[in-house]
Amino acid sequence: MKLSVPQLLWYDNNDLELDFPDAWDVQFCPPKGYDSPKLAPQQMQEAFDNPLEMPPIREIARGKKEVAIIFDDITRPTPVYEIAPYVLRQLAEADISDEQVRFVVASATHGAHDNLALRKKVGQEILERFPVYNHNPYESCVTVGTTSHGTTLAVNREVMSCDLKIAIGAVFPHPQAGFGGGGKLILPGVSHVDSIDQFHRTIFGSPPGTVGMGNWEENPMRFETEDAIKLAGVDVIVNAIMNGRCEVSQLLVGSPLPVHHECVRRAKEVYATELPAKADIVVTNAYAKPSEAVISLLIALKSIKPEGGAIVMIMNCPEGQIIHYLLGRFGKEYGGRQYTPRVPLPPPFKLIILNPQKDMTCTDLFTDGRSAIWARDWDEVMGHLKTLYPDGARVAVFPDGTVQYLAPSP
Repeated sequence: MKLSVPQLLWYDNNDLELDFPDAWDVQFCPPKGYDSPKLAPQQMQEAFDNPLEMPPIREIARGKKEVAIIFDDITRPTPVYEIAPYVLRQLAEADISDEQVRFVVASATHGAHDNLALRKKVGQEILERFPVYNHNPYESCVTVGTTSHGTTLAVNREVMSCDLKIAIGAVFPHPQAGFGGGGKLILPGVSHVDSIDQFHRTIFGSPPGTVGMGNWEENPMRFETEDAIKLAGVDVIVNAIMNGRCEVSQLLVGSPLPVHHECVRRAKEVYATELPAKADIVVTNAYAKPSEAVISLLIALKSIKPEGGAIVMIMNCPEGQIIHYLLGRFGKEYGGRQYTPRVPLPPPFKLIILNPQKDMTCTDLFTDGRSAIWARDWDEVMGHLKTLYPDGARVAVFPDGTVQYLAPSP
């Protein structure tokens, strides 16, 4: 049996073919919105012409002096190069000049972007016309207030110097905040590391079931981000929902909280995945967020037989895994402020990592890399699986474990 999963989003954006023995019981487990069609340009334009609970950008931009366009970083698949031109046309219609506009990467405590990453994210034309600034979470942030959970919020100085703030991002299930997008573009996106540290600590002691992939209604991190986007004074948000090829399939523009609430309502359906029969082998692909492949483990651990099995992580990401100054490891026994030592999976489980660019730190966010089985291509993976399961196996394949979440039981 042959299946394919998408890979190399920011590169060739092609398919990886997975070939299983015909006798094996293989189940393909995509999210419900996997095959949703990509929006046509006219449909994108309609979203800007009919914003939610506010006038069009061209109307609210008139008379503004300085404009900040905040956008999610390269760890998110949002095609800012496709979306931003619609924003810029609206600004031009309001007589905003290029000299009044700047872009700021909402990278939180992720590594800074070089020119190559920025070209992929915003496109060469924007880089030539506008300054595009990295966010520095350690310096040049100004305090704007305190959230209802007590986080002292300090935000990027360049963002706060502007009297019109527009945020661009995508809404996906998030392993802590329930769903991303929305106010996460501010907190942690363009906030100071102290604020980001406090923000992440809001999950400690949270009631069971309030945090995690798809848990949003009572999530304390949700309320922190909603406070943050109000305190920072964001005027407009543009949030995308994407299909299985990371193409924009839905787009909402407008007032930040109403837009995000509606996007989450839709995203719950789009990214929901039915729980398959418990499997001997779970193949989980990291496509939309390949540099945060750790996220793809979550759905695998919920889908594998509790008595043990094999998890195959496909983490084809030439730039490697994310640099995370809050959670990452920066020495043999230490890391960022919220780093915790990584340990191997329990003995009943085997972890096979398909990574053509193996390096010994690429598992630092989720396990001890020396305990994993490494493979450089699918043939190597199948060699290991056939050794572990010579008599066949039940297999579940998730085409993008970084954005899929298991739908709640009816």
